[in-house]
Amino acid sequence: MEKFEKLTGVAAPMPLVNIDTDMIIPKQFLKTIKRTGLGVHAFDEMRYDDDGNEVPDFVLNKPQYRDAQILVAGANFGCGSSREHAPWALADFGIRAIISTSFADIFYNNCFKNGLLPIALPQEAVDVLMKDAEKGSNARMTVDLENQVVTTSDGEAFSFEIDAFKKHCLMEGLDDIGLTMEKVTAIDSFEADAAQARPWV
Repeated sequence: MEKFEKLTGVAAPMPLVNIDTDMIIPKQFLKTIKRTGLGVHAFDEMRYDDDGNEVPDFVLNKPQYRDAQILVAGANFGCGSSREHAPWALADFGIRAIISTSFADIFYNNCFKNGLLPIALPQEAVDVLMKDAEKGSNARMTVDLENQVVTTSDGEAFSFEIDAFKKHCLMEGLDDIGLTMEKVTAIDSFEADAAQARPWV
């Protein structure tokens, strides 16, 4: 998993509330167990019309937001079903951080396991960040995970809280497998001792 330390990039404004996981990645794309290839289908029903053509007014189809790495969204982002494909699709599109006033719990935790940083801030702060995102590709927002600060293109800074363990995992690029592999020496030692103590197993 890619490490997350400090990110400066374009932020896309998505002020809708209750953006659920079916909006993020519709159910027809859940057949894969690969984490790659879903980015093209992120927000599929808002991004494309019935003929598969891009909807020009959808924010991520606009030229200034096609390379967005940050989403500034409305409240209760990631609600709905618990599909892990939602953070997979966002990450594959290129999103690294999502800022909102609140997140659905399962989606929030799935983000950390897939290298995304969900940031919960008060409504007043999100309003400022939303306006900054509306400036387009000339406005670059900075997310500093080490110092737990989001800074607008104009230099206005907002501190955010994050669980220390989740922060460590993101900064070190550790998913569940990576965390397990950190203990590989102890695991190998245990297995060797177990094999010697119980050779019949």
